Amino acid sequence: MVVTLAVLAGVAGAAAPARPDTGGSSRPAPVLALPPPRAAAPARPVPAAATPPRGLHVIDYWTAARGVPADPSPQSTEALTEGLHPLARVAVYDSPGGRPRAFLPATISGVPVTVPIVERRAGWVAVLLPTTNRKIGWVPDRGWVSRPLRDQLVLRRGSHELTWIRDGIRRATWTVAVGTKATPTPLGRTFVLARTPVRGEVYAGLDALALGSVPDEPDSVGAGLRGAHTGIHSWYRDSSFGRSDSNGCIRVPRAGQRALLRDIAPGTAVIVLA
Repeated sequence: MVVTLAVLAGVAGAAAPARPDTGGSSRPAPVLALPPPRAAAPARPVPAAATPPRGLHVIDYWTAARGVPADPSPQSTEALTEGLHPLARVAVYDSPGGRPRAFLPATISGVPVTVPIVERRAGWVAVLLPTTNRKIGWVPDRGWVSRPLRDQLVLRRGSHELTWIRDGIRRATWTVAVGTKATPTPLGRTFVLARTPVRGEVYAGLDALALGSVPDEPDSVGAGLRGAHTGIHSWYRDSSFGRSDSNGCIRVPRAGQRALLRDIAPGTAVIVLA
């Protein structure tokens, strides 16, 4: 706007007709001097306030980071298109420049880790964290590489519908089974942690996708599942689909599970809505 006004002022001055001579001294018309536009100063990176101690907890499949903030937008369906893969373990802080709370490793149980980036701020990125529900952590802008994320899975528990979106376009929707009232599928944003084999004919002979989320009420599931993550897997019985009868996992028809296993990458966001 400043540049435009300056140009228009120059044109108006050049095109204005000369004033008639009234016999007095001729004085030039004053020129309005406009200051040049100023470029916005780049935001300065916020340095870490504390160096993470060597004995800081390392996030794994069974234990999560403590003291990290809640996801500010757990029900957001905005596409998350970039993931963070640690080159080695990276420290997770409770805020930009805040206190280190845990290390996020490059692998969990031997599987490479990619977590979706949900926010950027002054040299830091916020990511969704594994082994916990609706929590984020802040990571300095170093020690990791970016991975593109094209897909998004949106589960609507009430209607038992799982929708696959790629590059903003809906690719498919399946009628699925979700958790019972006692063992609900956790609400909020999570992500695909890894592809994992499962044993038993009930899974229709297909691998599962383990998610970053865990049961909201661990004591409500069987003892053998209390340390497990929620997941997406197929089911041997079609009558389960459209019902709320799982331990919290998302049961998908065989054809849908095959498509997800073929095309969904680790780090893909999964949003569970009521």
